Formats: sequence, C-alpha cells, structure tokens
Amino acid sequence: MQLWSARSTKVPRDPVHHPVFARYYARASVAAETRAGMATVRDTLLRGLSGRVIEVGAGNGLNFAHYPGAVSEVVAIEPERALRALAVEAALRSQVPVDVAPGVAEALPVKSEAFDAVVLSLVLCSVRDVPRALTEVRRVLRPGGEVRFFEHGRGGGRVMRLTQRALDRTVWPPLAGGCHVARDPVGALREAGFDLGPYRRVMMPEKGPALPPSYCVIGTAWRPVDDAVTTGG
Repeated sequence: MQLWSARSTKVPRDPVHHPVFARYYARASVAAETRAGMATVRDTLLRGLSGRVIEVGAGNGLNFAHYPGAVSEVVAIEPERALRALAVEAALRSQVPVDVAPGVAEALPVKSEAFDAVVLSLVLCSVRDVPRALTEVRRVLRPGGEVRFFEHGRGGGRVMRLTQRALDRTVWPPLAGGCHVARDPVGALREAGFDLGPYRRVMMPEKGPALPPSYCVIGTAWRPVDDAVTTGG
C-alpha cells in the first residue's frame, strides 16, 4: 500500500471535492478550538490511545496535536484535497508519526485488522454510506480494538428533529460538504455490530443557542473479540 505521507510530493486523485466548504471549514474549525472548546474535546477523545491508529476523515488534521505519545503511528484518511493538504502540514508538526492518505470511508486503503484503534471525529455525518463505512471500520480494526467517536446528529425536541430532517432533505448537504444533521451515530455503531462502551451527549458549543448541528456525542465502542469480518483486505 502506498500512502501519501507528509513527505510525499505526489498529488492523488480526489475522491471528494468540496473546495468552497473546505476553505470555510478550515477557518471555522481553527476558531472553534478555543471559542467552542474543541481542543478540550479532542484531548478527551484521544486520551489513553496507544499502538497503531487510523483516523477516518481527518479533515485539516487538528486532532494530530492531541495524540498521546503511546500512539506508535497514525494513518489519517482524508478525501478532500484542500483539507488533506492542510492535514499534511499538521502531520509535519505532530509529535507522533502521521501518514496522510486519500481515500473514502467506504473503501479504506489499508489491510484488514491492521489497527488497534479507529478515530471517527465529525465524519459519519458526511459519508455517503454509513453502514458500509462502519463495515470498513470493523474490517481494519483488530478484534477487541476500540473506536473513539465524536459525532453530531439528531437531537433536541420534536421541532428541532423535524428541522434537522428537513435540512437533510434540502439545503444542508449541498451547503455543508455533504454533511447531514439528523443521523444517529450511536445507533449506527450498534447496528454495525460494535459493542458500545461509555458515551455521553454534549452540546457544541456548550453555551449559546442550540443549532441543528449542536447535538453531539462522544464515546467509545469496541469490535467484539470473537468478531470475524472477512470483507475486503
């Protein structure tokens, strides 16, 4: 397998192309590190990880600075070219080895059972096929390996959930790089065969008005020890 590392000069073909949204997201995500408390969320999400980790949908690489020293390698998959270029820059500054590669969640370009942990950070909202993507996560994760997830999805009362569904059917995905606000990440992980560990609901930002993308969940899941996934490889 050839990964696009931080030292590579090759420009791979784009599996996803959202240049306008990518520019907006790059600015907004950096501002959210302090204003919305995202830096603290990233610390919580990644605390205690070790071994080989694959991060699916790495964006502009803001998680890289928060990986603990016990992580031996991070393979970061990002399909959008502009965000991937920023992730390469972030990889150069990382204290742990990071390789950045193009690819989509539904067809991860890595071997089966090659990783101790998978990180899903604000990615399930935008993948085209959530069940297929989570089948891939199971495939690349060793039995007993863990999934760390921080995702947003449906929440609030009846009016908010109706609003979220309406946005998903109309303007939100085209405006937000394929993002959906009414998905159920915890339910999707459970249906995909993962053992759910502790998780908690959080609002982002914690203070301020509740918006359709504000309803988040952070937690851990595991691939069952006796699980046998033979898809791909």
